[in-house]
Amino acid sequence: MFGGTQAHKYRLKVTAGAEYNPDSHKIVPVNRDQTLRIENDLATVSLCVRIQNYTGEHDPHLSAAPGKKKLTIRKQGYPDDSPETHPYFSHPLHQNDQYSISFAIVFKKPVNGNDLIFGNDFDRPIRDRLPPGFNAALKLVKWTIDPAMDGDAYADKPHLYSPAVAALNQFRIGETIAKNDEVPTVHDVVVEEGADGSGVEERAQWGIPEGVAERRKMFQNEEERKKFVFEPGRVYSADFGNPYLVFNGWSTLVYLGLQMGGWADDGLDFSLRLPGLTVHATKFIDEKNHDLRYVLKNRETGEVYFVVLFTLILLDTEKEPEVKERSKQEIQESTEKHGENEGKLGKFEWEPEPSAGDVE
Repeated sequence: MFGGTQAHKYRLKVTAGAEYNPDSHKIVPVNRDQTLRIENDLATVSLCVRIQNYTGEHDPHLSAAPGKKKLTIRKQGYPDDSPETHPYFSHPLHQNDQYSISFAIVFKKPVNGNDLIFGNDFDRPIRDRLPPGFNAALKLVKWTIDPAMDGDAYADKPHLYSPAVAALNQFRIGETIAKNDEVPTVHDVVVEEGADGSGVEERAQWGIPEGVAERRKMFQNEEERKKFVFEPGRVYSADFGNPYLVFNGWSTLVYLGLQMGGWADDGLDFSLRLPGLTVHATKFIDEKNHDLRYVLKNRETGEVYFVVLFTLILLDTEKEPEVKERSKQEIQESTEKHGENEGKLGKFEWEPEPSAGDVE
């Protein structure tokens, strides 16, 4: 049923929360001028997700390519009125990116830089659904893109994690907070490498370079990561995104930087582009494997700070109308609340306990 289903018979749902259980998640307002607040005993998180071509709209000239019948593109993401794209993708830093997970986080207790990891994990094996060459392509990614990445895609519980300070595309250190301060929004900013206010001195104190490549190279060293500590009560902003995970109908073959594109024969396509390999996700979906999960967590304690879940929902099933209605209702409620609060997320209503140095 699932294995031969065409890609355009799926729609994408994006949810996020402070734990793995998807029942506790909220619908993410993709590409909208809203920030989702996530709160638990570990941190306060402001989060937004942006996806290029989220509604499945496309250039009509491409759909009528020679030898291809004109495609009827169905709505791709929930809810129906989701914006197709976001000005973020016009920014010079992100013109080639296909998606973005952007967030600001304020930890409630110290976190060691070597313990904070970001990446993907799964609850069940996926090895029998990985295409030939996947392991070799993954090794090439580790060698060329993310040397600090670690994990096992062939394990019973597959996982691919990277130290956050070495993997995040943009990393910015901000000010410390007080309990009456407003929780920052992230939908209205493009996070760039650097620091703000007292964060400038904080960044310099740790010897963190100003450039992205230099910072990532520094933190590929485990000893450097172990020296760094995320301070409780300080705002850290970050952005993660790339051209490799594609959520639209443009099917691309990538071979060591050579790209050849065209509309997929079966309509919309969700694919992972790795050097030398393109994995079309819809060919590997079944009743148990139909989502991609990003998590920010503590490798030492297992504590979870937030989870973002990309789920493919099969159309024309009993479940789909329920998902559609819930997405519509949640976004309506969050939009109304956003307007009532004038776009604000509320106050922190907590502040870190003073350190021994502060008391002295």
